[in-house]
Amino acid sequence: MTDPGEPRTAGIVSRGVAAVIDLGVVLVVIGVIYVGLILTRLALNPSAFQFPSLSVLFSTTVTFGVAVVYLAGCWSISGCTAGAVVMGLRVTGRRAERLSGLRALVRAVACVVFPIGLGWVVIDRQRRSLQDVAVGSRVVYVRG
Repeated sequence: MTDPGEPRTAGIVSRGVAAVIDLGVVLVVIGVIYVGLILTRLALNPSAFQFPSLSVLFSTTVTFGVAVVYLAGCWSISGCTAGAVVMGLRVTGRRAERLSGLRALVRAVACVVFPIGLGWVVIDRQRRSLQDVAVGSRVVYVRG
């Protein structure tokens, strides 16, 4: 039996919805960056303006970078991303402490590179993803 004062660990549905919301945030940020790139090119050389052609490598690198910086920054500063706020979740260490910058960065890279690791929440009795197991984190519901 769990301690009544202990925060409840989040399950797959709330974590999955939060992840989809966070993906939307990352895509919006990438769109803003792209529009900013277009407007900068237009401002610098309006007479010879052409839409920039972006390579797959460039787009993948920017997407990876934005996602990792967004997740690691949110987790190390407050423990909450936009998706976590909407779903009432927080990422913490095992003892409910805030993740250090390094642990948040490693967790973010693991989540972006191997998102299917979230599925482990369904199998694990403590509702941990593979990323949680690797870095010693957990996702809990925030009390109202």
